[in-house]
Amino acid sequence: MRTSTTRRYLMCPPEHFTVTYAINPWMNPNKPVDTALARTQWERIRGLFTDFGHQVDLIDPVPGLPDMVFAANGATVVDGRVLPASFRHTERIPEGPAYADWFAAGGFSDIHTPRWVNEGQGDFLVSGGRILAGSGFRSDRRSHHETQEFFGRPVIGLTLVDPRFYHLDTALTVLDDDLIAYFPQAFSPGSQEVLRRLYPDAVLATEEDAVAFGLNAVSDGRRVVLPQSAVGLAAELRFKGFETYGVDVSELHKAGGAVKCCTLELHGAPVFAGAVR
Repeated sequence: MRTSTTRRYLMCPPEHFTVTYAINPWMNPNKPVDTALARTQWERIRGLFTDFGHQVDLIDPVPGLPDMVFAANGATVVDGRVLPASFRHTERIPEGPAYADWFAAGGFSDIHTPRWVNEGQGDFLVSGGRILAGSGFRSDRRSHHETQEFFGRPVIGLTLVDPRFYHLDTALTVLDDDLIAYFPQAFSPGSQEVLRRLYPDAVLATEEDAVAFGLNAVSDGRRVVLPQSAVGLAAELRFKGFETYGVDVSELHKAGGAVKCCTLELHGAPVFAGAVR
């Protein structure tokens, strides 16, 4: 039996979502984006979270920041402490202060000003007592040490080598404190060995499910929300005892995002079950 725990998430409505620049292989400014459909897809994700009894906080979207919908990139939150993002690409740099301001206004008092480039939970995923940290395309490796010193938790560095999986959360998802799913070929040989040693029972995703962004998923320990096209991965998760909830993320995928990208988990922050703020 899998056990779910009540979570607190931060999300940003896709009011200004579009693709006007290309900073990853999935983005094509010449490909039309249906913002209204993206909003419907986003609302489906949010609705599932609230149906599950999780708290969903909202940050106001800022005009001119179309990728702000991908709230996971805005910060890393562990034990209620906040490390805001510092983005690599010019187009996204203003998102860092916008998210930092939200946390400051929301009563989060322990907020660390980042020194090195880090892209929040896009590259930093809490797994039990440790933090898995990605580098290779976005976050600076030096941010791994900074993160460990700030949160006081061991940080395990993992190197991404396939540009299609430019953030850790596109190639790996945390299912519970002891179990992950990942696509091995997205990582360097050494990082693959580290993952094999740490998670010998991990779920291994196929390339087909990985490119469908199946690993860009959110789990509460029992229920997993993931792209509906990742059918093989969903079947494997059900075999492992999880409930799966497939959602359409076709519009969000055009910018290189899916379920997890839209969801910043506030680990250790007070939770008021079912609250929507």
